[in-house]
Amino acid sequence: MPVPREFKISFDELFPHGAFVTGPVEPVSEFDEKVPMASRRQKTDKDSGLLLWDVPVHDADPEARASARSVKVRIAARVQPVPPDALPGLPFRPVEFENLSVAPYVNRSTGRMAYAIRATGMHAPGAARTAKSAA
Repeated sequence: MPVPREFKISFDELFPHGAFVTGPVEPVSEFDEKVPMASRRQKTDKDSGLLLWDVPVHDADPEARASARSVKVRIAARVQPVPPDALPGLPFRPVEFENLSVAPYVNRSTGRMAYAIRATGMHAPGAARTAKSAA
């Protein structure tokens, strides 16, 4: 039975109460315990060959468990994605992600099911999507 490893999901389904970028976009490093962290190469997407970037996100769902409110959304892109501009008076940046997908996996440290979240881009809520993501 062919079962996809990733499932497409809309932003509104995954983050019905919105989402906020809570820190800098960071490159994802290849893991090699023999190589110091500063010398590690940046990981690339297996399908597209694009560089991988992690975006720290707060899920604004008031009913989400505290441990589930902070997530990372991984974006494959040629250059570092830039979060939307901050809004006056808010400590975080409101964001919407484009072309979201989730992949379930078992977290080895907790033994619980978790989800890897991926996107192709991000923009401010209500802003026009990029030409690439709109296609």
